[in-house]
Amino acid sequence: MLVLLPSVFAGCFGQDKAPSDPVADDDSWYPPVWLRSEMIYDDSDVFSRVSVNGTNGIDEVRSIFVDVPTITAADGGAGVTGDAAVHLGLWLPVIEGCDWESSEIPAECQVPVIAEVGPYYDDGDVDALTPADRLGRFLIENYVPHGFAVAQVSVFGTGESNHCMDLMGTDEQRGIDAAVTWLGTQGWANGKVGIIGKSYDGSTPWQAATFANEYLATIVPMSGLIGVHELMWKNGSMEARGAIMHNGVYGSFGIDGEATDAQNMCEGYLEGYVNGPAAYFTGDMVDYAGNSYWTERSFLDRVTENYNGSIYIIQGMQDWNVDPHMAFPTHQLMEEAGIEIKTLAGQWAHDYPDRSSGHASLPVGKGQEAYPYTLRWDWADEMLHWFTWYLKNEGTQPELHVEIQDNIGGWRVESTWPSEDTNFTAFGLQGDMEQVTGGTQMGVGQRIEFLLPAWENDTRIAGLPTLHIGATPLTTNAGHIFVEMTDAETGMHLGHAVMDLRFHAGGRDGQVLLPGVQVTALMEFFPMDVVVPAGHQIQLTILQTGEDYVPSPAAAGTISLDLSDSSVFTIPIIERSCEDLFQAPMHTYDEVEGNRIC
Repeated sequence: MLVLLPSVFAGCFGQDKAPSDPVADDDSWYPPVWLRSEMIYDDSDVFSRVSVNGTNGIDEVRSIFVDVPTITAADGGAGVTGDAAVHLGLWLPVIEGCDWESSEIPAECQVPVIAEVGPYYDDGDVDALTPADRLGRFLIENYVPHGFAVAQVSVFGTGESNHCMDLMGTDEQRGIDAAVTWLGTQGWANGKVGIIGKSYDGSTPWQAATFANEYLATIVPMSGLIGVHELMWKNGSMEARGAIMHNGVYGSFGIDGEATDAQNMCEGYLEGYVNGPAAYFTGDMVDYAGNSYWTERSFLDRVTENYNGSIYIIQGMQDWNVDPHMAFPTHQLMEEAGIEIKTLAGQWAHDYPDRSSGHASLPVGKGQEAYPYTLRWDWADEMLHWFTWYLKNEGTQPELHVEIQDNIGGWRVESTWPSEDTNFTAFGLQGDMEQVTGGTQMGVGQRIEFLLPAWENDTRIAGLPTLHIGATPLTTNAGHIFVEMTDAETGMHLGHAVMDLRFHAGGRDGQVLLPGVQVTALMEFFPMDVVVPAGHQIQLTILQTGEDYVPSPAAAGTISLDLSDSSVFTIPIIERSCEDLFQAPMHTYDEVEGNRIC
């Protein structure tokens, strides 16, 4: 049953956008998000629970090995012996009158599959036959009783899967595709498979969607990679972990003292030793002389060309591990491709929408101000609604929009993000802003700081600000710029941008620079949704490098910046009021002293 409380905010937080009484019958039991504030959920576990439990039991786990015949001798590893296989644990519902061992299973017994696919089973976590606290237990306990099967799948080279751990390469992609086909073609299956997961497990859904697999109906990538190079490099700038991510981290998963260790020495694994350091030196995808290592690990183009299902992106706006540029502008790119897509983006870090421990530990300026309103105890219901529609063709179609949270906790619905009614306000560094430190030249350890005028009203910045600035490398053939945007009164981090000057035009194609020759750096900030209070100023701090990124090897020299009116800082601003916000369930916003959400 749905348990309802009197509304604390009748007429506010968007309460006037829909009928006031949620209906708890047949296909329309699930109220829209702006009406869920009255719902009470079970928050006694580490994850959220569905508000209505399913009626089916949970069968004993099955251990399954799926052959992957597309892995051949040319791929090395298990392709040489022809026995490449991925392993999975499978949980089926216990449904009265349905016998999963029967040779002919009637259509009314057939069920869809929700799968989590990743490298962590037996490698830093439980095995694939044990419900994982990471996500598996959430899926099994919430959705198997509602008539879904759940699978925990190990990618190649991890868990009990053999062959090679090639870090999201073509071998791994083919193994995932084979698992999807197997799950969709069993006698007990209704032919629809959904893949969900976070981080690496949130990248495997994107990999699966690169194929035109008729059985893949929906994906739910949470802080997942749209491509490996796309995450590790931004405008030629490398994250500190980029050069060693494959062989220094995940490649080791395939070498654990077992008889299959030799299978890890396949082409994709060996290429990782070269391509990580090579990309560090060049900043680009090192796509020369037929080398396709990074291109093979770039997913979006193939998704838009091949995928026929739906997508639900979930992203932490304070995620410094898998940054929010994995979600935006990806959402709009998928919209433009005609794919049904929804996004949930809250002010949490590298986490799930409903995990208290992670949300509660966020530091100042990186999610702390939005807690506890980051917690979405309706998330289990949200996923049940999504999977029921896209995997069973039952219920009501989910709203396809963006649910976005600002940095002080306020939630709202946007038809897309950045919003179509965004106003762009430009400030010249010289004419409109005050320079408070530094000159025009910047060496290692130096900084240049600017202040914007104080805002007359609360100002909502939502999107990707830009800084277009003239820059001249003086002593080397390259340079590196990191810009941080903060609230000058509180010091709160608002956003940041980074660029290797060889990539001053943006994108992945660098250019040769000459000392003494000026270029215009077209810098774009990472996605942000922040509120700057009335009377506060924004501070821009320009440095050679900053948190999470390292300058390119050639970028240690002095840079001269053109601080004339031709250098412009542009901010995306939208107008929203209390009436545009909704109250997430299990929170009472007016009980927090000094709360500024509305």
